[in-house]
Amino acid sequence: MTDSLVFYSKPDPFEAWRDALTPHLGDQVRIENADAVTDVDDVRYALVWMPPIGFFDRFPNLDLVINLGAGVDRLVAREDLPDVPITRLSDPKMGQMMASFVLFAVLRHAREIPYFQAAQVRKEWAYKHPRAASDITVAVLGLGQLGALAASEIARQGFNTHGWATKPQALSGVTVHCGDDALDALLRDADIVVCMLPLTPTTRERLDASSFAAMKPGAAFINVSRGEVVAESALIEALRSGHLSGATLDVFQTEPLGSDHPLWSIPNVLITPHLASVALPKSAAPQIAANIKAIQNGDALSNEVSRVRGY
Repeated sequence: MTDSLVFYSKPDPFEAWRDALTPHLGDQVRIENADAVTDVDDVRYALVWMPPIGFFDRFPNLDLVINLGAGVDRLVAREDLPDVPITRLSDPKMGQMMASFVLFAVLRHAREIPYFQAAQVRKEWAYKHPRAASDITVAVLGLGQLGALAASEIARQGFNTHGWATKPQALSGVTVHCGDDALDALLRDADIVVCMLPLTPTTRERLDASSFAAMKPGAAFINVSRGEVVAESALIEALRSGHLSGATLDVFQTEPLGSDHPLWSIPNVLITPHLASVALPKSAAPQIAANIKAIQNGDALSNEVSRVRGY
């Protein structure tokens, strides 16, 4: 009997993941699309991104669930999740992709690109003197693996870079703040706030009306974590009132964003469809295969998820 890995992800092509994993797994594991599983009893591994409710009930012999991405909040919250180990992807190229997107967003606001885009629509040659990076304070909220890499890249570009985390850590060029008491003071000083917090019970709508009110007038906001970390109505009000100068938003409470959502029509807001960082088959395949072999051999897993912490 050959063990099977079942694959499910609406946005990701099955063939690309199959072809990337096959050289690492050989004939030891059959890789099957969820719609074409030949024998559910043979399925011991699941590589998934947001499968439909009841998905896991089909496979009684699962030994491992692999989340096709870094964020696992939606997965661990499910009631149909089997009592087996869960791992997430920790791909260096995903980190590089996220860091480059965050840097792009920071530069967009630091160099006043929304101002020039608006001037272009008016066909106006509008000049605005740029500021030195060292005179611009950027606060990165959340210094996990992706957040730390993004903060380090921002610091490397010469920005006055600060981070907010649950526990102290050393990051070159980044001043790290910890604890709830430090957040409002950091928000008051930041010209650009980058949200990279994981979604957990304690971070749901952590950035609420009081948080946006604490931000410096004219600050810009970037969210690449989860839409549910932000009280969306409070963000909308802060943008509409002009308290915030603009935003770059890659994540939302409901995705895809409805065509009638007010964020579409607010000036100086850039909306992207949750693509700041995505899993890449060729670079992620080795770690997926390594964890499958660890299950087979009874070895320790890498990037295992804590259901208690939610990440």
